[in-house]
Amino acid sequence: MKQRSVVNTLFLVPVVFTFVMIIIVPFSLGIYYSLTDWNGVSPIINFVGFKNFSKLSSAPDFIHSFMITIGYTVINVILVNVVSFILSLIVTSKVKFRNFYRAGFFVPYLIGGIVLGYIWQFILNNILVSLGTAYSIEFLRVSFLSKPESVIWAMSAVNTWQFAGYIMLIYVAAIQSIPKSLMEAASVDGAGFVRNVFHILIPMMANAFTISLFLTLTYSFKQFDMNLTLTNGGPATRFMELPVKASQLLAMNIFDTATANKMAEAQAKAVVLFVVLVVVALIQVSINKKKEVEM
Repeated sequence: MKQRSVVNTLFLVPVVFTFVMIIIVPFSLGIYYSLTDWNGVSPIINFVGFKNFSKLSSAPDFIHSFMITIGYTVINVILVNVVSFILSLIVTSKVKFRNFYRAGFFVPYLIGGIVLGYIWQFILNNILVSLGTAYSIEFLRVSFLSKPESVIWAMSAVNTWQFAGYIMLIYVAAIQSIPKSLMEAASVDGAGFVRNVFHILIPMMANAFTISLFLTLTYSFKQFDMNLTLTNGGPATRFMELPVKASQLLAMNIFDTATANKMAEAQAKAVVLFVVLVVVALIQVSINKKKEVEM
């Protein structure tokens, strides 16, 4: 027994060491640097306490990025999960070529965020604008990415196009785990398709909704690569009487702050993002878990 525990410990050492070096040490250093005046260049680092955090409450760019990140996340969570659920109903129905559709819906997820951003930037800025000009379609004449009021919706649409196929697979797995006899019994009792969906499928898929909402929520909060290549934070707008980037999400705001050699301030923003993300995710999971029990 003692020998087995020694063997188990030896197998755990590489994993624990890797976790500590990749997660724990950088995280601890990040918290420390957020309390200093570190700029990433000077070897002299002074401890400034919570000065970097106090600056954030009066920084228009950070407040604006924080607000639009929340809005972008809400839109994404709703759009991605609604579209994914509808797609899962299609590919689990008796429609022809459903396996082909399943593969087709998943393919966009395989495209990297950098490539995805450039592809959709070309579509939105060139193809759609050209069509709008050629056929006198007024709302297409100006790119959705160039208008502050529509750029977040355009980003959400692109993200949904990419991410919906992945979340769809989670819903497909949940639907296929529901006993067919249950659905057949409901149909025999006169329940239609809509009633089956809302009274049998959705309650029986509660755990799938918990996972999917968590994934879309955390993914949206951390969105960076597509934001960088699709809009680069633009277009410009005004917030608190100052110019800001209309589509600069929080992760990109942190990146831009760091590239301006304000490493400590960027790290403070990253800590705030981490805390907010943990709190929101825990609340979402706890609420969904209670729903699972009720269902």
